[in-house]
Amino acid sequence: MQQKRNIQIIEWEDLDKRKFYSFGLFMTMTIRATVYPATLIRTRLQVQRGKSLYSGTFDAFFKILRAEGVRGLYRGFMVNTFTLISGQAYITTYELVRKYVSQYSDDNTVKSLVAGGSASLVAQSITVPIDVVSQQLMMQGQGQHFTRFRLTSNSETGKPKKVFGQTRNIMAQIFASDGLPGFYRGYVASLLTYIPNSAVWWPFYHFYAEQLSKLAPSDCPHLLLQAMAGPLAAATASTVTNPMDVVRARVQVEGRTSVVETFKQLIHEEGCWGLTKGLSARIISSTPTAIVMVVGYETLKKLSLRPELVDSRHW
Repeated sequence: MQQKRNIQIIEWEDLDKRKFYSFGLFMTMTIRATVYPATLIRTRLQVQRGKSLYSGTFDAFFKILRAEGVRGLYRGFMVNTFTLISGQAYITTYELVRKYVSQYSDDNTVKSLVAGGSASLVAQSITVPIDVVSQQLMMQGQGQHFTRFRLTSNSETGKPKKVFGQTRNIMAQIFASDGLPGFYRGYVASLLTYIPNSAVWWPFYHFYAEQLSKLAPSDCPHLLLQAMAGPLAAATASTVTNPMDVVRARVQVEGRTSVVETFKQLIHEEGCWGLTKGLSARIISSTPTAIVMVVGYETLKKLSLRPELVDSRHW
């Protein structure tokens, strides 16, 4: 511990790294599987013009379910599982940078802000190519007329190839159209979205947890307070960064090259309200994500404590 706080923070040096990475892979996969349908819905809402296909989050959910079934809500999920790599890179970078910054500042807000932003920079460099492909797959089905790429049919069956066959299909089209840079389309927009999102989320997470600890009974489990703080921080960060998230989605799905021009066109066509598109879906998806992530991550750190420190942490 580097700070005396009401809610103790388990730092990098307190962890058994072997346990941390083993449990971390399972936790990350569980989170992604839980929130993927909301991510798909958010992407379709952000890319559509006005309300041409869906009137809102729940309308999109039921229309996709009726027209495409449960599988429709998981379009592109298999390729998206490769973001497990970026998930591990994110938490490693966060913890290491936090440890490094602690040499210069004991302020938890400063450590969280710098570490969160740095972790997002590293993770997005890995995630963007995966996102570009998975988003194109998300837009197939009802949303395919909003994207440049369509799944081509198997000449023998007349149906698109399954699973990674579809992924290869889309990747080949992206490469043929845009070359290797096509897989990093929207990279700048992603950085402008997720670095601030991550940099805002962590300080607010610790802030809300501390405020809740002051209001809660002294015997209230810290994990419960942290589980409440996570969604509050996620809603705050989502609201702040949603305008750029809308721009990012359009740049990546529609094949645009200019973040500024995409932003201007969005304002011109749909006004300021266009910047809030997908916000409710984003908050809805971020709430369970934050709860699962916080409970999972804090439990992960607790389970990964070095044996001699287990009894020193209040759970």
